[in-house]
Parts: sequence; C-alpha cells; structure tokens
Amino acid sequence: MKNTSQEFDNVISVCRTLFINKMIDYGSAWRILRLPSLTDQIFIKAQRIRSLQENEIRKVDEDEKGEFIGIINYSIMALIQLELGVADQPDLDVEKATELYDAKVKVTKDLMEAKNHDYGEAWRDMRVSSLTDLILQKILRVKQIEDNKGKTIVSEGIDANYQDMINYAVFALILNPITK
Repeated sequence: MKNTSQEFDNVISVCRTLFINKMIDYGSAWRILRLPSLTDQIFIKAQRIRSLQENEIRKVDEDEKGEFIGIINYSIMALIQLELGVADQPDLDVEKATELYDAKVKVTKDLMEAKNHDYGEAWRDMRVSSLTDLILQKILRVKQIEDNKGKTIVSEGIDANYQDMINYAVFALILNPITK
C-alpha cells in the first residue's frame, strides 16, 4: 500500500510554504474576503484547470499544479473564515494564521484517512480530470448552500465540501506530482 499519509504531507508542505510566503508578502489581506468570494476564487482555479485539461493550446505557460495548490490554500482560508468570521481589516500575523492553517489541515487529513480506509483508496484509479470535475461539483454545491443562506436539509455543510476539495486537489497532486 502506498504511503498516502506521507504523500499528503509532502503536498501540504509545498502549499503551506506558499501560504506562509504570501502571508509575509501580503499579510492577512484575505481575511476581508467573504465566503462567496473565496468560493469564486476556487471556482476560477478549477475552471482554469478544466480548460487546461481540455485545450491543447495554452496562451499562458503554466500548468495545473499551481491551480490545484491555489484550490487547497483558498479552501483552507475558507475554513478559517468559517471559524473566525470575516474581518474588516487584516487581523492575523503569520504565526497565528499558520497555526489556524495547520489545524484545518489536520482535521482535513483525518477525514481523508477515514475515507481512504472506507473507500480503499479508490481515488488512485481515478483520472485527474475526474478529480477536477468533482472539485467543480463541490464548488457548485457550496454556491447553492451559500445561496440558501447556509441552510441544508440533508446535505453536509459547507465545511465538508471545502475539506473534500482540499483532499481531491491533494490527490490530483499526488497522481501528478509537484516538484519542489
């Protein structure tokens, strides 16, 4: 059996480093973003991935990997916003933001490990394009829940959808590895 836990950690390490470096450059300006804005940012990244997967011609010389990293980091920011609420001004230093980041990753990784146990790591036999489609589906679900003012009847909440997006993006980067 492959070491999914270590592979997950390796992907998150790259994402976390970028998150910290952007916190150093920009501070926590993202704290002013409302959830629909974060959801839209994730949507843009997922749509770009899908476009890259479907189109042979690229006008910008970038691949899918950076977009999957963006999905992971924006989803973690969204989970932090769900917990703290939206701020009027940047209010987190690098240390506190990283602590919150790590806490959201831990919960998400625990979910991934539980699902991997139950599903037998079926994602390993999936195509990256299918993972992209699942991320887009989760985004559309989140948009609907947001439009419903957060109310659901039988569905998982917004947080579970963001966690699934993180895990699908990590899986995509495990299947199509990033180089540090």
